[in-house]
Amino acid sequence: MEYIRLGKTNALVSRVAFGAMRLTDKIVDEDAAVIVRKAYEAGVNFFDTSRKTPVSEKLLGDALYDIRMNVFLSTTTSAKTPHEINEELETSLMTLHCDSIDLYQFETEKFLPEPGGADRIYDTLVQAKNDGKIKHIGIVTTNIDTAYKAVESGLYETLQFPFSMLSSEQTWQLVKLCEENDMGFIAMQPLGGGLLNNIPLALGFLSQYENVVPIWGIQTQEELTQILYFNEHPPVIDEQFQKDVDHVRNFFN
Repeated sequence: MEYIRLGKTNALVSRVAFGAMRLTDKIVDEDAAVIVRKAYEAGVNFFDTSRKTPVSEKLLGDALYDIRMNVFLSTTTSAKTPHEINEELETSLMTLHCDSIDLYQFETEKFLPEPGGADRIYDTLVQAKNDGKIKHIGIVTTNIDTAYKAVESGLYETLQFPFSMLSSEQTWQLVKLCEENDMGFIAMQPLGGGLLNNIPLALGFLSQYENVVPIWGIQTQEELTQILYFNEHPPVIDEQFQKDVDHVRNFFN
């Protein structure tokens, strides 16, 4: 397993990140724990979830209970007020069985919290960091304008944004901008939101970006096995590979 520095967080995280949002109540606790532990034993140390999917957050927390200190754990809030943020954070801490969350991400579309704002959201996040309840603050968005503003503001340590071989050149530039500003880039939807099914091609494309950590939404052992295999046996990035990527991009675009 390859590990990279996640921007200014200085955390060394696995290039395969485990997205737990698809661990739903359709999976019994024991199955979820087996999948999570299999990922951990293969070297995955970055696990991501969200308060929007409380069942998944609980399944992940229970599965990581005794190895919590060995992993980098992130979760997300989309709360609208300081009171709601603090309430959700306390719930996440309890659900994930920890005293501190490594990366706490604020999910937003067109609104970017800033210091001293009337909403007091950014100040609330900073206070939680000062209190030791979170270690790093990140942004999750699917809005390209908000993503650019977040990077340019210098206020956040990571950005989670959709990125795959289907992404536009504007998104490629966003990835480059994150690298230039030492901001960790977490790629959500590495399979284009379900449009892609060629895991080696998708993984090979993302591997060309040294500052990108893809979050793979994993629900079954079979999915995890494929991702781990092709991570260890990536395709050769040659002329044929580029032709294959171009073919897929042209088909969807």
